[in-house]
Amino acid sequence: LNIMKSISSLSLSYANNAIDAFGDAYEFLMTMYASNAGKSGGEFFTPQEVSNLLVRLTLHNNPKPNKVYDPACGSGSLLLQYKICIQKDPRLGYFGQEINHTTYNLARMNMFLHDVGYEKFDISLGDTLINPCEEIKKEEPFDAIVSNPPYSKNWEGSDNPLLINDDRFSKAGVLAPKSKSDFAFIMHSLSYLSQKGCAAIVIFPGILYRSGAEKKIRQYLVNSNVIDCIISLSDNLFFGTNISTCVMVLKKNKPNTSILFIDAVNEHIKVTNKNKLSKDNVNRILELYLKRDNIPHISQNATLEQIKAQDYNLSVSSYVELEDKRENIDISALNNELKDIVKNQAILREQIDSIILELEGENKEESK
Repeated sequence: LNIMKSISSLSLSYANNAIDAFGDAYEFLMTMYASNAGKSGGEFFTPQEVSNLLVRLTLHNNPKPNKVYDPACGSGSLLLQYKICIQKDPRLGYFGQEINHTTYNLARMNMFLHDVGYEKFDISLGDTLINPCEEIKKEEPFDAIVSNPPYSKNWEGSDNPLLINDDRFSKAGVLAPKSKSDFAFIMHSLSYLSQKGCAAIVIFPGILYRSGAEKKIRQYLVNSNVIDCIISLSDNLFFGTNISTCVMVLKKNKPNTSILFIDAVNEHIKVTNKNKLSKDNVNRILELYLKRDNIPHISQNATLEQIKAQDYNLSVSSYVELEDKRENIDISALNNELKDIVKNQAILREQIDSIILELEGENKEESK
């Protein structure tokens, strides 16, 4: 009875507690679930600090989006960062789709745990690429889209003859490869984005330089002027994988035709065996994105002509030159130093020879 009375006196409402505490607790539980299920945690959620970066990238021009969407929402952790950043629910709420039934239920529970009313979210169960939920975009397209979709996963692609005529994919004139669905998620997201909207999507770096169908889709995106920025992040940021990732920022209302490339590989801190984005790291990346300055070894605005000259290769390293941290050696000074060493060596050799002669002479005297 005393225990029950003590619990009843605690303030357990969401509004009276810091959201970071809820988020940390939820991430811990999801990690335990993933570990026990023998799966990687990255299948269920995106780390809070990466989620925060993605969400803030989409809000800089439109701090009050009509509604927000994640086409591969996992446990919903990415969507819920909007509640933290804008301090209230978007006007029309949170929308997402998830193919895994268990994870779909986790996402809905996550919404309830974070005090999002049933009428304020719509999480659909199903394959986003093959059976998208069209209802969620009928009223209005989305002002903000964020996602961390599966990297280079299989999908139906050309095996499904209906997909090439799908409005989401037909504009590029080609489908993403069957073994690499990355660009299918990007094209899908672009089709759900409003004219004033912004999307920030985590991508596998390989899609930025691979040839074939992926190159043709890159050409379409670049020539359509919808890629605003590409940011390379540190490796080992995500659960269950240590690969490096990038963020592609999409817009339909760009004020210019250039693409900003940012090398943020060194923006991280080490926490045990993982890398993590600190608040300072996130703020520095956002500042680079907002200022859009050309900074040697860090950020570069590339024109359409420059991108064409690179054969539509969108790797950050193609436009932001890596800093050469090797020691600058003065060859002349080094050569003079070697000459001094050789000269001193000759002097020492003469001294040694002289000492040896003296010792030999003393030995001869003693033998007499």
